[in-house]
Amino acid sequence: MRGMKPIRTQHWNPQDYDRHARFVSDLGGVVLDLLAPQPGESILDLGCGDGALTEGLLAAGSRVIGVDASEQMVSAARARGIDARVVDAQSLPFEAQFDAVFSNAALHWMPGQTRVVAGVWRALRPGGRFVAEMGGAGNVASIVQALESGLAARGVRVVNPWFFPQPETYRALLESQGFAVTDIALFPRPTPLPGDVGDWIRTLAQPFLADLPDAERPAFLAEIIERLRPVLSDAQGRWHADYVRLRFRATKGGGESGESGERKAPANPAGAS
Repeated sequence: MRGMKPIRTQHWNPQDYDRHARFVSDLGGVVLDLLAPQPGESILDLGCGDGALTEGLLAAGSRVIGVDASEQMVSAARARGIDARVVDAQSLPFEAQFDAVFSNAALHWMPGQTRVVAGVWRALRPGGRFVAEMGGAGNVASIVQALESGLAARGVRVVNPWFFPQPETYRALLESQGFAVTDIALFPRPTPLPGDVGDWIRTLAQPFLADLPDAERPAFLAEIIERLRPVLSDAQGRWHADYVRLRFRATKGGGESGESGERKAPANPAGAS
């Protein structure tokens, strides 16, 4: 056994993302509807990616700042005319600046969830809303199991890079910060893929491949594709991913203890370190 490896970095390529993962923003319209952005509102798009969904906020007449950890994706968002900035979500620099914080398919990538939620609280004005969708418990479980078992057979153990919580876990995290959670739901959303699951892994699951030598990766991916074919591909060869989503809407009150961003966190929230 080569031993447990630390979480590896995901590298985002806007062109690959557009080719193999455009469904992420395409399916985010329902989260925009839940947010219901209004003309003149100030909104933070947390994990804006290449800005495809951010454009929907601008189209509603809102004033928008997008933040993302990837310089490449921020550059792609700026090319769309978006005020996009490279920012670590664990250290959001905003203070009572926004009427809403919006996030789609990004929170599950962020370590230090307690710090992320505290930063969102600080960024919002009293009464501001936090509306997001992320991977939830059971998200892409078949893919994760196949990757982990395939790597284990090669003597490699990799720390799962994602945080896919149960609704009660994330509700507790939000409420510990002072948010009032008005809606939260976990639901399956099998998602058609534009290619096969190998394209999905190469684009969205790079940390699982990082410790394999380059020469071993094609054979490994071919093995994973065949392992998942009976589960995620139909008789016509059309692939889907076994997505499970967690969607929520929460509102910031005006309590003094919450304004400091120092409320006590729930006991050992997953991904909080």
